[in-house]
This record gives sequence, C-alpha cells and structure tokens, in this order.
Amino acid sequence: INAEYGEFTSSFDPALKGMSLTNADRLREVHNSFARQNMFEFDSKSAEKDDDVYHFVAFVPFKDRVYELDGLKPGPIDHGPFTDDWLTVVRPLLQSRVARHAATEITFNLMAVVGDKLMALDRELRAAEGDMLIADIKNKMRIEEEKRANYKIENIRRKHNYIPLIMEMLKILSEKGMLLPLTEKAKEKLASKSSTKKAGPS
Repeated sequence: INAEYGEFTSSFDPALKGMSLTNADRLREVHNSFARQNMFEFDSKSAEKDDDVYHFVAFVPFKDRVYELDGLKPGPIDHGPFTDDWLTVVRPLLQSRVARHAATEITFNLMAVVGDKLMALDRELRAAEGDMLIADIKNKMRIEEEKRANYKIENIRRKHNYIPLIMEMLKILSEKGMLLPLTEKAKEKLASKSSTKKAGPS
C-alpha cells in the first residue's frame, strides 16, 4: 500500500500528498478495521476545551540532519546535524518535552518506524559463513516468525466484534436473575479498590 501511495504521489506537493492520503480508500479500510467496536453510533462533534486532543509529530534523519515533521507547522523543523547516531539529537528533545508536561499530562506515546527485521535477518543469512553464525541467524528468524504469528492472532482478536456475544451473555444473566447481583458485587469491589488506592500504602 505504502509503495503504491509513494509512487502515485511522488510528483505532488505536501498539501496534495496529504489530501491524497486522506482519500486513500485502502488505507482507510485497514485503519478502520482496528477501530473499537461500539454498540451504538454517536454523532461526531468538534473537540471542546476540556476534550482530549491528540497531536502527533515525527522525527526523521535526512542527509545527516534531524528534521521534525509537524502537521500544524508550515514545514519541516531542522534540529541540526548528527554524526553517528541521530537519536542523540532526538533524545534530549523528547525528554525536555515530556518533562515540560509531566506534572499535568501522562498520555504520551512513543513509536518507532523501523525496517523489516525478518528481511534484515534474511540478508544476514545470505552473507553468513560458519555453522554457528548460520544457526544463530536461523534461530532469530524462527523467533521473529513466531512473534508475527502471535501478532496475527492478536490482530484477529482485536478486530473481532465481541459485542453480540457480550449482549447475549448479559441477556441470559438477566433472565436468570443473576445480572443485578453481579453488577452490585462489581460496584462494591470497585469502590473497595478505589478507597484502598486513595488510602495509599500503609
């Protein structure tokens, strides 16, 4: 998908590239497939003062310099050159920004876009010499393949709509007169946990 998008928009300016991205049906389908399932659909509304509004920025190395990409800024922000490791430039920037808001804000999220580890291991395997090294690389590839198999199962579970099952279970519990007692028990347990947390460690 990314390769097709890159090829299609290679001659576009940044604004047109962004517009093309928002209109990419396949990307939208993949993104929406991971959306949280809801029993009810609510009308969307504009963010208000006290609403959570998430803002994303990206740091990228390009031609021995570090740039910050921020959709709210008119262009890339140049944070200067780097020599061996570009993260030496990014790390203090991230630390200072987190420290600036740490007292009032905890919803930070840090993600890294990295190369395909399996492809890198495959290249290493082709160039490897010696039984010990080859065996080590093959073992790493096996571990990576197992991780991907687990990721696939997790994604299937994440994308599955469990709401009909949950509603049916609630219906059965209600018919048997078990729903209300279980609800009250859950409330008591939550209240007890909340009071313990407020009291703090003894």
